[in-house]
Amino acid sequence: MRVIAVVVAFNRRELLLECLTALHEQTRRPDNIVVVDNASTDGSSDAVRARFPDVDVMRLASNTGGAGGFAVAIERALTAHGPDLIWVMDDDTIPTPTALEAMMKARDLARHTPAIVASRVVWIDGVDHPMNTPRRKPLASAAERREAAGANGIPIRSASFVSMLVEADAVRADGLPVADYFLWNDDFEFTARILRRRRGLFVPSSVVVHKTRARADTDVDPGERFYLEVRNKLWLFRTSNALAWYEKPLYVAATARRWSRTYLRSSDRATISRTFREGFRDGVHKRPRDNYDVLAPARMGSPDDGHLTGEDSE
Repeated sequence: MRVIAVVVAFNRRELLLECLTALHEQTRRPDNIVVVDNASTDGSSDAVRARFPDVDVMRLASNTGGAGGFAVAIERALTAHGPDLIWVMDDDTIPTPTALEAMMKARDLARHTPAIVASRVVWIDGVDHPMNTPRRKPLASAAERREAAGANGIPIRSASFVSMLVEADAVRADGLPVADYFLWNDDFEFTARILRRRRGLFVPSSVVVHKTRARADTDVDPGERFYLEVRNKLWLFRTSNALAWYEKPLYVAATARRWSRTYLRSSDRATISRTFREGFRDGVHKRPRDNYDVLAPARMGSPDDGHLTGEDSE
């Protein structure tokens, strides 16, 4: 199986170099690496080219967020490197030496080959990182849970962009991440869409360290970013085919509880109220733009510019 690792970077040069070093030190190394630099101003691209000349580096003209960066990176892997599997991660993700090997072994053990295999994500203290824990599949059958256990895994319904292995053919069939999400729910929409009719597996033996500044959890006060949470979640419910009709009530109810908790725990309820109204308005009355329209300005002048189509979510 040909594995291409893709890394999206923004102004974390030293962490990016540490990530790439860890990729080169894997017991099962990826066959190639793609780095998409989201218009960093700290010399990230030049540093990568100098230290890792074998890495395929693309520098965008503007910051497209995680959603845009991964759309470009995955598309680059698909068109330029012929992968069977794509290993996705942020620039502050440091894989332990056996991270990829463990995912590949679990994938080989699985009776039904999973379309996505996700790593265990820990913070620098070794404690699980709550922002990047894959969502277990709530309606998994007993047989599916047993089969996942046989591969030393757990069935999942969605995963984080922080270290997951996704089948290239599944992306070819169901489309790239939706770039207009920018951030927040972009990985949820993408992976839930891939896994709607396929299996997903969480593999705790595949460990990566997510070197964020703090081990923030899902209840951290989002401030102005709450707009993106509300807008993007409504886009997911309205325009994406990621969730089956019988799943939507479960996720709508869970979202309502989370939003209520966010408001009650916020130290700036005025901002939460305002961004909720703005996000609700745009989530109901607008829809995500095509990836080409979102990404064309960032790719302008690039010699490998191409048409990136958004996922047809109707």
